[in-house]
Amino acid sequence: MRNTWLSRAGVGCALLAAVLTVLVVAGRPPLISYDDRLARDLHAYAVTHRGVTHLVRVLSDWVWDPWTMRALAALACLWLWWRGDRSRAVRVGAAVLVAAAVQQGLKALTGRARPEWPDPVATAHFSAYPSGHAVTATVVCGLLLWLLPAKAPAGAVAAAWTMAAVSVLGVGFTRLYLGVHWFTDVLAGWLLGVAVVSLAAFRHACSGRSPASPRADGPAR
Repeated sequence: MRNTWLSRAGVGCALLAAVLTVLVVAGRPPLISYDDRLARDLHAYAVTHRGVTHLVRVLSDWVWDPWTMRALAALACLWLWWRGDRSRAVRVGAAVLVAAAVQQGLKALTGRARPEWPDPVATAHFSAYPSGHAVTATVVCGLLLWLLPAKAPAGAVAAAWTMAAVSVLGVGFTRLYLGVHWFTDVLAGWLLGVAVVSLAAFRHACSGRSPASPRADGPAR
Protein backbone atom coordinates (compact mmCIF):
# COMPACT_ATOMS: atom_id res chain seq x y z
CA MET A 1 0.00 0.00 0.00
CA ARG A 2 2.80 2.39 0.95
CA ASN A 3 4.71 1.56 -2.22
CA THR A 4 1.61 2.23 -4.30
CA TRP A 5 1.08 5.60 -2.63
CA LEU A 6 4.71 6.60 -3.21
CA SER A 7 4.64 5.60 -6.86
CA ARG A 8 1.39 7.43 -7.50
CA ALA A 9 2.60 10.57 -5.76
CA GLY A 10 5.82 10.58 -7.79
CA VAL A 11 4.16 9.92 -11.13
CA GLY A 12 1.35 12.40 -10.43
CA CYS A 13 3.71 15.23 -9.53
CA ALA A 14 5.96 14.46 -12.50
CA LEU A 15 2.99 14.58 -14.88
CA LEU A 16 1.70 17.81 -13.37
CA ALA A 17 5.17 19.33 -13.71
CA ALA A 18 5.29 18.25 -17.36
CA VAL A 19 1.90 19.82 -18.08
CA LEU A 20 2.88 23.00 -16.26
CA THR A 21 6.11 23.18 -18.26
CA VAL A 22 4.21 22.93 -21.54
CA LEU A 23 1.80 25.67 -20.46
CA VAL A 24 4.64 27.94 -19.37
CA VAL A 25 6.60 27.44 -22.58
CA ALA A 26 3.42 28.04 -24.59
CA GLY A 27 2.79 31.24 -22.62
CA ARG A 28 -0.86 30.53 -21.81
CA PRO A 29 -2.50 33.91 -20.98
CA PRO A 30 -4.34 32.97 -17.72
CA LEU A 31 -1.19 31.47 -16.24
CA ILE A 32 1.09 34.30 -17.32
CA SER A 33 -1.40 36.94 -16.21
CA TYR A 34 -1.61 35.45 -12.72
CA ASP A 35 2.20 35.22 -12.51
CA ASP A 36 2.53 38.88 -13.51
CA ARG A 37 -0.19 40.16 -11.16
CA LEU A 38 1.18 38.34 -8.12
CA ALA A 39 4.75 39.41 -8.88
CA ARG A 40 3.75 43.07 -9.15
CA ASP A 41 1.77 43.02 -5.90
CA LEU A 42 4.61 41.44 -3.93
CA HIS A 43 7.24 43.72 -5.44
CA ALA A 44 5.21 46.80 -4.56
CA TYR A 45 5.22 45.67 -0.93
CA ALA A 46 8.90 44.70 -0.93
CA VAL A 47 10.17 48.09 -2.11
CA THR A 48 8.25 49.92 0.63
CA HIS A 49 9.10 47.58 3.53
CA ARG A 50 12.88 47.41 3.54
CA GLY A 51 13.12 45.83 7.00
CA VAL A 52 10.96 42.89 6.01
CA THR A 53 12.80 42.62 2.71
CA HIS A 54 16.16 42.40 4.49
CA LEU A 55 14.88 39.54 6.67
CA VAL A 56 13.50 37.75 3.63
CA ARG A 57 16.85 38.07 1.88
CA VAL A 58 18.64 36.50 4.85
CA LEU A 59 16.21 33.58 4.81
CA SER A 60 16.48 33.13 1.05
CA ASP A 61 20.23 33.70 0.63
CA TRP A 62 21.46 31.90 3.75
CA VAL A 63 18.97 29.81 5.73
CA TRP A 64 17.19 28.24 2.75
CA ASP A 65 19.88 28.68 0.12
CA PRO A 66 20.33 25.57 -2.07
CA TRP A 67 23.89 25.12 -0.83
CA THR A 68 22.70 25.19 2.78
CA MET A 69 20.15 22.52 1.90
CA ARG A 70 22.78 20.44 0.09
CA ALA A 71 25.08 20.71 3.11
CA LEU A 72 22.31 19.24 5.28
CA ALA A 73 21.90 16.41 2.78
CA ALA A 74 25.65 15.81 2.80
CA LEU A 75 25.64 15.58 6.61
CA ALA A 76 22.78 13.10 6.42
CA CYS A 77 24.76 11.02 3.91
CA LEU A 78 27.80 10.98 6.19
CA TRP A 79 25.67 9.97 9.16
CA LEU A 80 24.05 7.12 7.21
CA TRP A 81 27.43 5.95 5.93
CA TRP A 82 28.85 5.97 9.46
CA ARG A 83 25.91 3.84 10.64
CA GLY A 84 26.55 1.38 7.85
CA ASP A 85 23.38 2.30 5.96
CA ARG A 86 25.24 2.88 2.73
CA SER A 87 22.30 2.11 0.49
CA ARG A 88 20.29 5.04 1.79
CA ALA A 89 23.40 7.25 1.92
CA VAL A 90 23.93 6.70 -1.79
CA ARG A 91 20.22 7.12 -2.50
CA VAL A 92 20.06 10.49 -0.70
CA GLY A 93 23.15 11.77 -2.47
CA ALA A 94 21.91 10.54 -5.86
CA ALA A 95 18.48 12.15 -5.34
CA VAL A 96 20.05 15.54 -4.61
CA LEU A 97 22.28 15.26 -7.68
CA VAL A 98 19.36 14.20 -9.89
CA ALA A 99 17.29 17.12 -8.64
CA ALA A 100 20.11 19.55 -9.48
CA ALA A 101 20.55 18.05 -12.95
CA VAL A 102 16.81 18.15 -13.71
CA GLN A 103 16.38 21.73 -12.64
CA GLN A 104 19.41 22.92 -14.58
CA GLY A 105 18.30 21.00 -17.64
CA LEU A 106 14.82 22.54 -17.53
CA LYS A 107 16.30 26.01 -17.03
CA ALA A 108 18.40 25.57 -20.15
CA LEU A 109 15.48 24.06 -22.07
CA THR A 110 12.87 26.70 -21.24
CA GLY A 111 15.12 29.77 -21.06
CA ARG A 112 12.40 31.65 -19.21
CA ALA A 113 13.20 35.25 -18.33
CA ARG A 114 12.99 36.34 -14.72
CA PRO A 115 10.82 39.27 -13.62
CA GLU A 116 12.43 42.62 -14.41
CA TRP A 117 12.06 45.69 -12.20
CA PRO A 118 13.30 49.28 -12.42
CA ASP A 119 13.97 49.12 -8.67
CA PRO A 120 14.91 45.50 -7.86
CA VAL A 121 15.35 44.41 -4.24
CA ALA A 122 17.37 41.32 -5.24
CA THR A 123 19.02 39.81 -8.29
CA ALA A 124 19.37 36.29 -9.67
CA HIS A 125 20.93 34.82 -12.78
CA PHE A 126 20.21 32.17 -15.41
CA SER A 127 16.74 31.03 -16.42
CA ALA A 128 13.81 31.35 -14.02
CA TYR A 129 12.01 28.05 -14.59
CA PRO A 130 11.93 26.08 -12.34
CA SER A 131 12.98 27.61 -9.03
CA GLY A 132 16.18 25.91 -7.91
CA HIS A 133 15.55 27.01 -4.34
CA ALA A 134 12.12 25.35 -4.34
CA VAL A 135 13.38 22.13 -5.94
CA THR A 136 16.31 21.75 -3.56
CA ALA A 137 14.41 22.59 -0.38
CA THR A 138 11.62 20.17 -1.27
CA VAL A 139 14.02 17.34 -2.07
CA VAL A 140 16.23 17.79 0.99
CA CYS A 141 13.38 18.32 3.45
CA GLY A 142 11.47 15.40 1.97
CA LEU A 143 14.49 13.11 2.22
CA LEU A 144 15.17 14.14 5.82
CA LEU A 145 11.55 13.31 6.71
CA TRP A 146 11.97 9.95 4.99
CA LEU A 147 15.03 9.28 7.18
CA LEU A 148 13.09 9.76 10.41
CA PRO A 149 13.29 6.57 12.52
CA ALA A 150 10.12 4.50 12.45
CA LYS A 151 9.92 4.67 16.26
CA ALA A 152 10.62 8.39 16.60
CA PRO A 153 8.48 10.14 19.25
CA ALA A 154 5.27 11.66 17.90
CA GLY A 155 6.34 15.10 19.10
CA ALA A 156 9.64 14.89 17.21
CA VAL A 157 7.86 13.74 14.05
CA ALA A 158 5.36 16.60 14.28
CA ALA A 159 8.18 19.12 14.82
CA ALA A 160 10.12 17.74 11.85
CA TRP A 161 7.09 17.93 9.56
CA THR A 162 6.37 21.47 10.72
CA MET A 163 9.93 22.62 10.08
CA ALA A 164 9.94 20.95 6.67
CA ALA A 165 6.64 22.56 5.68
CA VAL A 166 7.77 25.99 6.84
CA SER A 167 11.04 25.62 4.93
CA VAL A 168 9.51 24.40 1.67
CA LEU A 169 6.66 26.91 1.63
CA GLY A 170 8.83 29.65 3.09
CA VAL A 171 11.59 29.40 0.50
CA GLY A 172 9.00 29.56 -2.27
CA PHE A 173 7.52 32.71 -0.77
CA THR A 174 10.92 34.38 -0.39
CA ARG A 175 11.73 33.88 -4.07
CA LEU A 176 8.41 35.42 -5.06
CA TYR A 177 8.70 38.25 -2.55
CA LEU A 178 12.18 39.18 -3.77
CA GLY A 179 10.89 39.37 -7.33
CA VAL A 180 13.32 36.85 -8.82
CA HIS A 181 10.78 34.17 -9.73
CA TRP A 182 7.26 33.74 -11.03
CA PHE A 183 4.78 31.66 -9.05
CA THR A 184 4.77 28.92 -11.68
CA ASP A 185 8.57 28.63 -11.28
CA VAL A 186 8.08 27.87 -7.60
CA LEU A 187 5.14 25.53 -8.19
CA ALA A 188 7.18 23.53 -10.69
CA GLY A 189 10.01 23.33 -8.16
CA TRP A 190 7.70 21.88 -5.53
CA LEU A 191 6.22 19.33 -7.94
CA LEU A 192 9.61 18.19 -9.22
CA GLY A 193 10.95 17.96 -5.69
CA VAL A 194 8.11 15.70 -4.57
CA ALA A 195 8.58 13.54 -7.66
CA VAL A 196 12.30 13.03 -6.93
CA VAL A 197 11.72 12.22 -3.24
CA SER A 198 8.91 9.79 -4.08
CA LEU A 199 11.13 8.00 -6.59
CA ALA A 200 14.00 7.67 -4.10
CA ALA A 201 11.76 6.43 -1.28
CA PHE A 202 9.76 4.10 -3.55
CA ARG A 203 12.79 2.36 -4.99
CA HIS A 204 14.22 1.87 -1.49
CA ALA A 205 10.88 0.52 -0.21
CA CYS A 206 10.91 -2.02 -3.04
CA SER A 207 14.18 -3.44 -1.70
CA GLY A 208 12.21 -5.00 1.17
CA ARG A 209 14.08 -3.36 4.10
CA SER A 210 12.56 -1.08 6.68
CA PRO A 211 13.47 2.56 5.94
CA ALA A 212 14.72 2.99 9.49
CA SER A 213 16.96 -0.10 9.54
CA PRO A 214 20.68 -0.03 8.75
CA ARG A 215 22.17 -2.53 6.37
CA ALA A 216 22.37 -6.04 7.69
CA ASP A 217 26.08 -6.19 6.87
CA GLY A 218 26.80 -2.81 8.44
CA PRO A 219 28.80 -2.43 11.66
CA ALA A 220 26.95 -2.52 14.96
CA ARG A 221 26.73 0.90 16.58
